[in-house]
Amino acid sequence: MGIQKPAWLEALYTQKFFAGCPAHETAKKNEKNVFCLDCCTSICPHCLPAHRYHRLVQIRRYVYHDVVRLEDLEKLIDCSSVQSYTINSSKVVFIKKRPQSRQFKGSGNFCTSCDRSLQEPYVHCSLGCKVDYLLKHKKSLSPYLKVCHTLQLSPDFLVPQDNGDCCYDEDDEMTNSTIVDYDEPMSSSSGSENMSMMICTEFVRKKRSGYIVCGRSANNISSSDSSSEDMATSMSRRKGIPQRSPLC
Repeated sequence: MGIQKPAWLEALYTQKFFAGCPAHETAKKNEKNVFCLDCCTSICPHCLPAHRYHRLVQIRRYVYHDVVRLEDLEKLIDCSSVQSYTINSSKVVFIKKRPQSRQFKGSGNFCTSCDRSLQEPYVHCSLGCKVDYLLKHKKSLSPYLKVCHTLQLSPDFLVPQDNGDCCYDEDDEMTNSTIVDYDEPMSSSSGSENMSMMICTEFVRKKRSGYIVCGRSANNISSSDSSSEDMATSMSRRKGIPQRSPLC
């Protein structure tokens, strides 16, 4: 009864992944495909700002089952003798056991927990099967656990940037956009350029359908420059319907 799994390992085995995140129901790409070891919970990419200093592991999908990169899992626990598979040039291992509905009658290795046929020299088909075997025969996981203080997502992990709202983190700082204000007016001494204005940087966010301007601001132009304003307005108008020449 004194044998226990680490909290993160128990949560990794019981958490449900690739379900919609209740905290970001209306956001796109809100599937929970990241596991936070420090909070022992599954999160979606939109939850990352609140967990940016935590140990994170990306959960992937292979033949309808949850898998983790072997490179990431090896930093936490000894994964020797667990059969790995290759997905997108990365080796992964299954999290949960996958028992076979029919027994394989050929020769070869079999999983120690679910009797799944394996390649040489593996004897466990998943991380869960090896943990169950160690707890049953070795009575302890301590010799197989590793100390890992930092674990970040791989560089190829894509954080969605196509939501319409600007994202703020815990400190109410804008994380995805930076606004730069110029307080000094720009002036000129010739013609219509003799005016003062404040320029505020336009920040643009890319959407699937194109680019959306999030914000723009400018000060009012004086009445003496109304001609230049009319010119800008006329330039923005759509071109009218061409007139056909009269027939002779």
